[in-house]
Amino acid sequence: MQLYRVRIHRFMCITTVLVAVVMLLFFSACFSDRKQMGGAVTNRDSLPALETHDVTTLISDSGVIRYRITTPLWLVYDKLNPSRWSFEKGVYVENFDENNDVTAEIKADTAYYYDKKKLWELRGHVDIHNQQGERFNTELLFWDQDSQKVYSDEFIRIEQIDRVITGHGFDSNQQFTVYTIHKPEGIFYVDENKMAATPADSLQTDTVATVTANIPQ
Repeated sequence: MQLYRVRIHRFMCITTVLVAVVMLLFFSACFSDRKQMGGAVTNRDSLPALETHDVTTLISDSGVIRYRITTPLWLVYDKLNPSRWSFEKGVYVENFDENNDVTAEIKADTAYYYDKKKLWELRGHVDIHNQQGERFNTELLFWDQDSQKVYSDEFIRIEQIDRVITGHGFDSNQQFTVYTIHKPEGIFYVDENKMAATPADSLQTDTVATVTANIPQ
């Protein structure tokens, strides 16, 4: 009888251990699934909320059309911090004034628009044309729509009617009519009767560092 009780006791102990092991494995599997689900949710946050192809759209502010965007691919990431619009395959932007006249045209290989900050970041081959026919080239450009300023710390090349100005560091109004080159490097004249190139050491700072385009009235 005593031997029978010992066997029953051993059987109950083994059963209890087996139940504990099964419960442990069950909860471990549940926890692992939750971790995987949590990771999936996090990954979804990095996916675009909107993906649009071959887009041409007008963007307005306070009922006034500010600019037109043309792009082959427009991605909107509203869950990222900071949230942004992404133009990975290039973008073409036309900036309008109050009379709906185009004041500047901007092309870039890649662009990001941080909608909360109202800040553009343009990268790659950035090519700008203003209303006066001047052309600006750089590899990186920021456009702050709140301050209506454009700036870059990279190399800048400005092609005017009669000369080409190069340098590093640049800021301008968003119409690209009043701009400053912080470190001018040289002027290259288009007119053959003028000097082919002028080194930065011989430039007058007040005429090169800050330039105001002639705006017809």
